Amino acid sequence: MLKTDETRDRLLVAALKHVPFDGWSDKALMRAADETTIGVDAARRAFPRGTPSLIEYYSAWADRHMVASLDEEALQGLGVRRRVAAVVRNRLEQSEPHRESIRAAVSYLALPHHGPLSLKCLYRTVDAVWFAIGDKSTDFNFYSKRALLAGAYSATLLYWLDDQSGGREQSWAFLDRRLNDVVRVGQFSGNLKRFLPSAALLARMSPGSLGRKFDFSRGRR
Repeated sequence: MLKTDETRDRLLVAALKHVPFDGWSDKALMRAADETTIGVDAARRAFPRGTPSLIEYYSAWADRHMVASLDEEALQGLGVRRRVAAVVRNRLEQSEPHRESIRAAVSYLALPHHGPLSLKCLYRTVDAVWFAIGDKSTDFNFYSKRALLAGAYSATLLYWLDDQSGGREQSWAFLDRRLNDVVRVGQFSGNLKRFLPSAALLARMSPGSLGRKFDFSRGRR
Protein backbone atom coordinates (compact mmCIF):
# COMPACT_ATOMS: atom_id res chain seq x y z
CA MET A 1 0.00 0.00 0.00
CA LEU A 2 1.27 3.46 -0.87
CA LYS A 3 2.15 5.82 1.93
CA THR A 4 -0.26 8.71 2.32
CA ASP A 5 2.19 11.38 1.10
CA GLU A 6 3.16 9.31 -1.92
CA THR A 7 -0.51 8.87 -2.77
CA ARG A 8 -1.12 12.59 -2.47
CA ASP A 9 1.97 13.39 -4.54
CA ARG A 10 0.80 11.13 -7.38
CA LEU A 11 -2.72 12.51 -7.30
CA LEU A 12 -1.52 16.11 -7.16
CA VAL A 13 0.88 15.74 -10.08
CA ALA A 14 -1.86 14.12 -12.15
CA ALA A 15 -4.45 16.72 -11.11
CA LEU A 16 -2.16 19.62 -12.04
CA LYS A 17 -2.56 18.68 -15.71
CA HIS A 18 -6.31 19.23 -15.43
CA VAL A 19 -6.54 22.23 -13.10
CA PRO A 20 -5.99 24.81 -15.91
CA PHE A 21 -9.16 23.44 -17.58
CA ASP A 22 -11.26 22.13 -14.67
CA GLY A 23 -10.03 24.39 -11.87
CA TRP A 24 -9.14 23.14 -8.42
CA SER A 25 -12.19 20.93 -8.43
CA ASP A 26 -13.53 17.51 -7.67
CA LYS A 27 -13.53 16.86 -11.41
CA ALA A 28 -9.76 17.41 -11.61
CA LEU A 29 -9.23 15.14 -8.60
CA MET A 30 -11.42 12.38 -10.04
CA ARG A 31 -9.55 12.52 -13.35
CA ALA A 32 -6.30 12.20 -11.43
CA ALA A 33 -7.68 9.24 -9.49
CA ASP A 34 -8.62 7.53 -12.74
CA GLU A 35 -5.26 8.18 -14.43
CA THR A 36 -3.22 6.99 -11.45
CA THR A 37 -5.53 4.00 -10.78
CA ILE A 38 -5.50 5.03 -7.12
CA GLY A 39 -9.26 4.95 -7.00
CA VAL A 40 -12.01 7.40 -6.13
CA ASP A 41 -12.37 6.38 -2.49
CA ALA A 42 -8.63 6.60 -1.84
CA ALA A 43 -8.49 9.98 -3.57
CA ARG A 44 -11.27 11.36 -1.40
CA ARG A 45 -9.53 10.06 1.70
CA ALA A 46 -6.27 11.68 0.58
CA PHE A 47 -7.98 15.05 0.10
CA PRO A 48 -11.03 14.90 2.40
CA ARG A 49 -11.90 18.61 2.03
CA GLY A 50 -11.63 18.59 -1.75
CA THR A 51 -10.41 21.85 -3.23
CA PRO A 52 -9.02 23.37 0.01
CA SER A 53 -7.08 20.17 0.69
CA LEU A 54 -5.68 20.10 -2.84
CA ILE A 55 -4.55 23.73 -2.80
CA GLU A 56 -3.03 23.47 0.66
CA TYR A 57 -1.15 20.33 -0.28
CA TYR A 58 0.10 21.89 -3.51
CA SER A 59 1.49 24.84 -1.56
CA ALA A 60 3.28 22.54 0.90
CA TRP A 61 4.48 20.33 -1.97
CA ALA A 62 5.99 23.36 -3.76
CA ASP A 63 7.67 24.44 -0.51
CA ARG A 64 9.23 21.01 -0.10
CA HIS A 65 10.56 21.04 -3.64
CA MET A 66 11.92 24.55 -3.15
CA VAL A 67 13.92 23.51 -0.09
CA ALA A 68 15.06 20.18 -1.53
CA SER A 69 16.43 21.73 -4.74
CA LEU A 70 18.41 24.55 -3.18
CA ASP A 71 22.10 24.76 -3.94
CA GLU A 72 23.36 25.48 -0.44
CA GLU A 73 26.92 26.05 -1.63
CA ALA A 74 25.73 28.73 -4.04
CA LEU A 75 24.00 30.53 -1.16
CA GLN A 76 27.10 30.62 1.01
CA GLY A 77 28.77 33.98 1.15
CA LEU A 78 25.69 35.85 -0.03
CA GLY A 79 24.03 38.53 2.06
CA VAL A 80 20.58 38.00 3.56
CA ARG A 81 18.73 39.87 0.82
CA ARG A 82 20.42 37.95 -1.99
CA ARG A 83 19.85 34.61 -0.26
CA VAL A 84 16.17 35.35 0.24
CA ALA A 85 15.89 36.49 -3.39
CA ALA A 86 17.56 33.30 -4.61
CA VAL A 87 15.21 31.07 -2.63
CA VAL A 88 12.05 32.94 -3.67
CA ARG A 89 13.18 32.95 -7.29
CA ASN A 90 13.87 29.21 -7.05
CA ARG A 91 10.32 28.59 -5.87
CA LEU A 92 8.75 30.63 -8.64
CA GLU A 93 10.94 29.17 -11.35
CA GLN A 94 9.99 25.67 -10.25
CA SER A 95 6.35 26.76 -10.41
CA GLU A 96 6.65 27.90 -14.03
CA PRO A 97 4.89 24.80 -15.46
CA HIS A 98 1.95 25.44 -13.11
CA ARG A 99 1.37 29.16 -13.63
CA GLU A 100 -2.26 28.76 -14.67
CA SER A 101 -2.94 26.42 -11.76
CA ILE A 102 -1.41 28.96 -9.39
CA ARG A 103 -3.47 31.73 -10.96
CA ALA A 104 -6.61 29.68 -10.27
CA ALA A 105 -5.47 29.03 -6.69
CA VAL A 106 -4.82 32.74 -6.11
CA SER A 107 -8.33 33.58 -7.33
CA TYR A 108 -9.81 30.93 -5.05
CA LEU A 109 -7.84 32.06 -2.02
CA ALA A 110 -8.71 35.71 -2.65
CA LEU A 111 -12.31 35.08 -1.59
CA PRO A 112 -12.89 36.43 1.94
CA HIS A 113 -14.01 33.12 3.45
CA HIS A 114 -10.81 31.46 2.24
CA GLY A 115 -8.65 33.97 4.11
CA PRO A 116 -7.50 31.56 6.84
CA LEU A 117 -6.29 29.01 4.27
CA SER A 118 -4.57 31.73 2.23
CA LEU A 119 -2.75 33.00 5.31
CA LYS A 120 -1.78 29.48 6.35
CA CYS A 121 -0.24 28.72 2.95
CA LEU A 122 1.54 32.07 2.84
CA TYR A 123 2.95 31.66 6.35
CA ARG A 124 4.25 28.18 5.58
CA THR A 125 6.03 29.44 2.46
CA VAL A 126 7.76 32.44 4.04
CA ASP A 127 8.69 30.32 7.05
CA ALA A 128 10.27 27.78 4.69
CA VAL A 129 12.22 30.53 2.93
CA TRP A 130 13.70 31.90 6.14
CA PHE A 131 14.44 28.43 7.43
CA ALA A 132 16.13 27.54 4.13
CA ILE A 133 18.61 30.39 4.43
CA GLY A 134 19.46 29.43 8.00
CA ASP A 135 17.51 32.04 9.93
CA LYS A 136 17.78 31.34 13.65
CA SER A 137 15.88 34.24 15.18
CA THR A 138 13.54 33.45 18.06
CA ASP A 139 12.57 36.93 19.27
CA PHE A 140 10.27 39.52 17.71
CA ASN A 141 12.38 39.32 14.56
CA PHE A 142 11.08 35.78 14.01
CA TYR A 143 7.61 37.19 13.33
CA SER A 144 8.57 40.49 11.76
CA LYS A 145 10.84 38.85 9.18
CA ARG A 146 8.06 36.51 8.13
CA ALA A 147 5.47 39.27 8.05
CA LEU A 148 7.66 41.52 5.91
CA LEU A 149 8.60 38.74 3.53
CA ALA A 150 4.93 37.78 3.23
CA GLY A 151 4.23 41.20 1.75
CA ALA A 152 7.17 41.06 -0.65
CA TYR A 153 6.47 37.49 -1.71
CA SER A 154 2.75 38.07 -2.29
CA ALA A 155 3.40 41.15 -4.41
CA THR A 156 6.07 39.34 -6.44
CA LEU A 157 3.83 36.32 -7.00
CA LEU A 158 1.07 38.51 -8.45
CA TYR A 159 3.59 40.39 -10.61
CA TRP A 160 5.09 37.09 -11.83
CA LEU A 161 1.71 35.73 -12.86
CA ASP A 162 1.29 38.59 -15.37
CA ASP A 163 4.94 38.99 -16.35
CA GLN A 164 5.51 38.39 -20.07
CA SER A 165 9.19 39.39 -20.11
CA GLY A 166 11.80 36.94 -21.34
CA GLY A 167 12.94 34.69 -18.52
CA ARG A 168 10.58 36.63 -16.24
CA GLU A 169 13.42 39.08 -15.75
CA GLN A 170 11.04 41.87 -14.80
CA SER A 171 9.75 39.71 -11.96
CA TRP A 172 13.23 39.22 -10.54
CA ALA A 173 13.88 42.96 -10.75
CA PHE A 174 10.55 43.57 -9.02
CA LEU A 175 11.49 41.05 -6.31
CA ASP A 176 14.81 42.80 -5.75
CA ARG A 177 13.06 46.14 -5.32
CA ARG A 178 10.61 44.69 -2.81
CA LEU A 179 13.38 43.04 -0.83
CA ASN A 180 15.43 46.20 -0.84
CA ASP A 181 12.47 47.79 0.93
CA VAL A 182 12.11 45.19 3.65
CA VAL A 183 15.21 43.04 4.11
CA ARG A 184 17.61 45.39 5.86
CA VAL A 185 19.65 44.30 8.83
CA GLY A 186 18.45 45.98 11.98
CA GLN A 187 15.39 47.62 10.36
CA PHE A 188 12.77 44.88 10.52
CA SER A 189 10.99 46.24 13.57
CA GLY A 190 11.00 49.80 12.30
CA ASN A 191 9.57 48.86 8.91
CA LEU A 192 6.92 46.52 10.30
CA LYS A 193 4.42 49.27 11.13
CA ARG A 194 4.60 50.61 7.59
CA PHE A 195 3.82 47.25 5.98
CA LEU A 196 1.57 45.63 8.58
CA PRO A 197 0.07 48.31 10.81
CA SER A 198 -2.04 45.85 12.76
CA ALA A 199 -0.31 43.64 15.30
CA ALA A 200 -3.37 41.39 15.12
CA LEU A 201 -2.26 40.12 11.71
CA LEU A 202 1.02 38.95 13.17
CA ALA A 203 -0.88 37.07 15.83
CA ARG A 204 -3.03 35.39 13.18
CA MET A 205 0.09 34.43 11.24
CA SER A 206 1.73 32.82 14.25
CA PRO A 207 2.22 29.04 14.03
CA GLY A 208 -0.06 28.28 16.96
CA SER A 209 -3.02 30.24 15.67
CA LEU A 210 -2.76 28.50 12.31
CA GLY A 211 -3.06 25.12 13.91
CA ARG A 212 0.51 24.26 13.05
CA LYS A 213 3.02 23.06 15.59
CA PHE A 214 6.37 24.73 15.28
CA ASP A 215 9.57 23.60 16.90
CA PHE A 216 11.09 26.82 18.21
CA SER A 217 14.13 24.89 19.38
CA ARG A 218 15.37 24.87 15.80
CA GLY A 219 15.89 28.62 16.08
CA ARG A 220 18.19 28.49 19.05
CA ARG A 221 21.75 29.46 18.48
